Amino acid sequence: MAREGEELQGLVDGLIRLGQEQEKVSVADIQDEIGQRSFGPFLFVPALIEISPAGGIPGLPTLLALIVALFAIQMLLGREHLWLPEVLSRRQLAGDRLDRGLSKLRPLLRRLDKVVRPRLHWATTRNATRLLALLCLLLASSVPPLELVPFASSGPFAAIGLIGVGLTTRDGLLVVLGLLAAVASGLVAMGLF
Repeated sequence: MAREGEELQGLVDGLIRLGQEQEKVSVADIQDEIGQRSFGPFLFVPALIEISPAGGIPGLPTLLALIVALFAIQMLLGREHLWLPEVLSRRQLAGDRLDRGLSKLRPLLRRLDKVVRPRLHWATTRNATRLLALLCLLLASSVPPLELVPFASSGPFAAIGLIGVGLTTRDGLLVVLGLLAAVASGLVAMGLF
């Protein structure tokens, strides 16, 4: 368990350990490592994987978008525990790719852990979370067509990631930045198509 102020880095360190210890890491393994902390990590971790070099694996952004969409639907329904169908939870990724991809993001997470803190409480309330879930569902639905353009799916995932980190750390400022990133991502997507 991460110490106060090291929440994000501790979460990712656990995932890096999985990648180092296992040749193949399933979505269920990642879900078990995250645990039932809150919905935030279930948005943040898929976004982090997509933004990392591992996100370049063809089809992975769409799979991650599907996972985010399932979690977002469950958030909208007010579920307390998250569920994934077995067909998704069995999907695997090479452990060394997960390790390498997430390890490159550790310096960023170390810096982020130093600045995040609970603020702008209204942006992380239960009602706000449901609206954010709807937005994440819309963002996730934009990923499959964007995957046809190199790196275009990183825009929606950046917004989802900021929202997830904001919910994980109760930092409403990051949620607001996620909203701004969602708008920017939508504008870019409209320009592409």
